[in-house]
Amino acid sequence: MAIHYHCRHCGTNLGSIEQASVDSVSLGLHKLTDHERQEMVSYDSSGDIHIMAICEDCQESLERNPDYHQNDFLIH
Repeated sequence: MAIHYHCRHCGTNLGSIEQASVDSVSLGLHKLTDHERQEMVSYDSSGDIHIMAICEDCQESLERNPDYHQNDFLIH
């Protein structure tokens, strides 16, 4: 099983963790609401977990341009 992190705004691969077993507390997923978890976490048929986060470039763009929050996808 692997955990894959991707930027939810630009799609950049942020990294992966190869782990035989992991729980939601060690990943910090227990702090998400049910709605946040549905939007940010998905599972594929091989058992891998895909987590949508935010990359540094998109975070910086959003801080400089708050009106970008209305866009689903950012290009930088």
